[in-house]
Amino acid sequence: MKKSLLALAAMGAFAGVAHAQSSVTLYGIIDEGFNINTNSGGKHLYNLSSGVLQGSRWGLRGAEDLGGGLKAIFVLENGFDVNNGKLGQGGLMFGRQAYVGLNSSQFGSVTLGRQYDSVVDYVGPLEAGDQWGGYIAAHPGDIDNFNNAYRTNNTVKYTSANYAGLTFGGTYSFGGTAGDFSHNQIFSVGAGYNNGPLSLGLGYLNARTPAASGGLFNDGGTAAAANAAVASPVYSGFTSANTYQVIGAGGAYTFGAATFGVTYSNIRFANLGSTYALAAYKGQSATFNNAEVNFKYQLTPALLVGAAYDYTRGVSINGGSRAQYHQGAVGVDYFLSKRTDVYITGVYQHALGDTINALGETVPATAGINGLTGSSNQNQFTARVGIRHKF
Repeated sequence: MKKSLLALAAMGAFAGVAHAQSSVTLYGIIDEGFNINTNSGGKHLYNLSSGVLQGSRWGLRGAEDLGGGLKAIFVLENGFDVNNGKLGQGGLMFGRQAYVGLNSSQFGSVTLGRQYDSVVDYVGPLEAGDQWGGYIAAHPGDIDNFNNAYRTNNTVKYTSANYAGLTFGGTYSFGGTAGDFSHNQIFSVGAGYNNGPLSLGLGYLNARTPAASGGLFNDGGTAAAANAAVASPVYSGFTSANTYQVIGAGGAYTFGAATFGVTYSNIRFANLGSTYALAAYKGQSATFNNAEVNFKYQLTPALLVGAAYDYTRGVSINGGSRAQYHQGAVGVDYFLSKRTDVYITGVYQHALGDTINALGETVPATAGINGLTGSSNQNQFTARVGIRHKF
């Protein structure tokens, strides 16, 4: 009898410890709305779409206290389309994030799996698209990945602890190709500073053979479909590059209820391949520069308004005029509660100059708001009325 009581007491103690030291949280976002697109491949389009302000998702986040300030952590995050129930991110079960690792309160965390790069982590939150505009307010085609159009597989990631507002980190993604160490290899580094009214971010991203099967632009696809995977007319003609490189920086400062922000990115498609119909571009590089200024104002605790202007300048093609993209965005977000808000976003883009298409042909630049079918001419406007619920 005494042994039974002791065993029962021991089991109860261990159960209590396990309950106190580990946790799993179910969370998610449902974002749905009505859209107007004035030029979707030459036609007006009216439709419902999911996950514009934030991607619709559900996920599991867990942590287990291992003692001494060390925890085991994991995240499994699924993306989906509210309108038809389909999986997002090309049909992947946990296409948004999937990783496991260790976290130290003193030194930071090391995680392994499908994750975000350092440009997304440290600079992306400073652009309008990540704040109040959604992916349609991201830079044209999300050319610099500030809005997280592309995620990294097979990734080892380090994220530092917070040192008086300073954080830093980096990622390395193994290409996984036998006999070719650099094929599909991706690495990034970045740092951020958030203290009081000031926020700063720096990031660098380098992806080899981004359009190859399993590369950054072509996750889970095939090399033959690489240009189709990058549908944006802004840079679909440059995806045969051996290296895709992004250098990004941004900052924001808050004055009372108002916040002013700026971002800058330099995007380089280096050592273009021979997939073009016109092989004259083989071995050359194309460079884009992007700058954004944004503003948001918290009119009341429940009402936010925002505005942004973005300018993208591309490469000169065979001595022709450089492709240029002017983009303006405005947004209003009203919170019905802590978990539910309704919003309106409008984006207009105007293109100038020449570029090359996926076939390597020199063509007039056409507008391409991120996430939408490209325009048939220089102009494109889209507006969205949506509702977002967090759980």
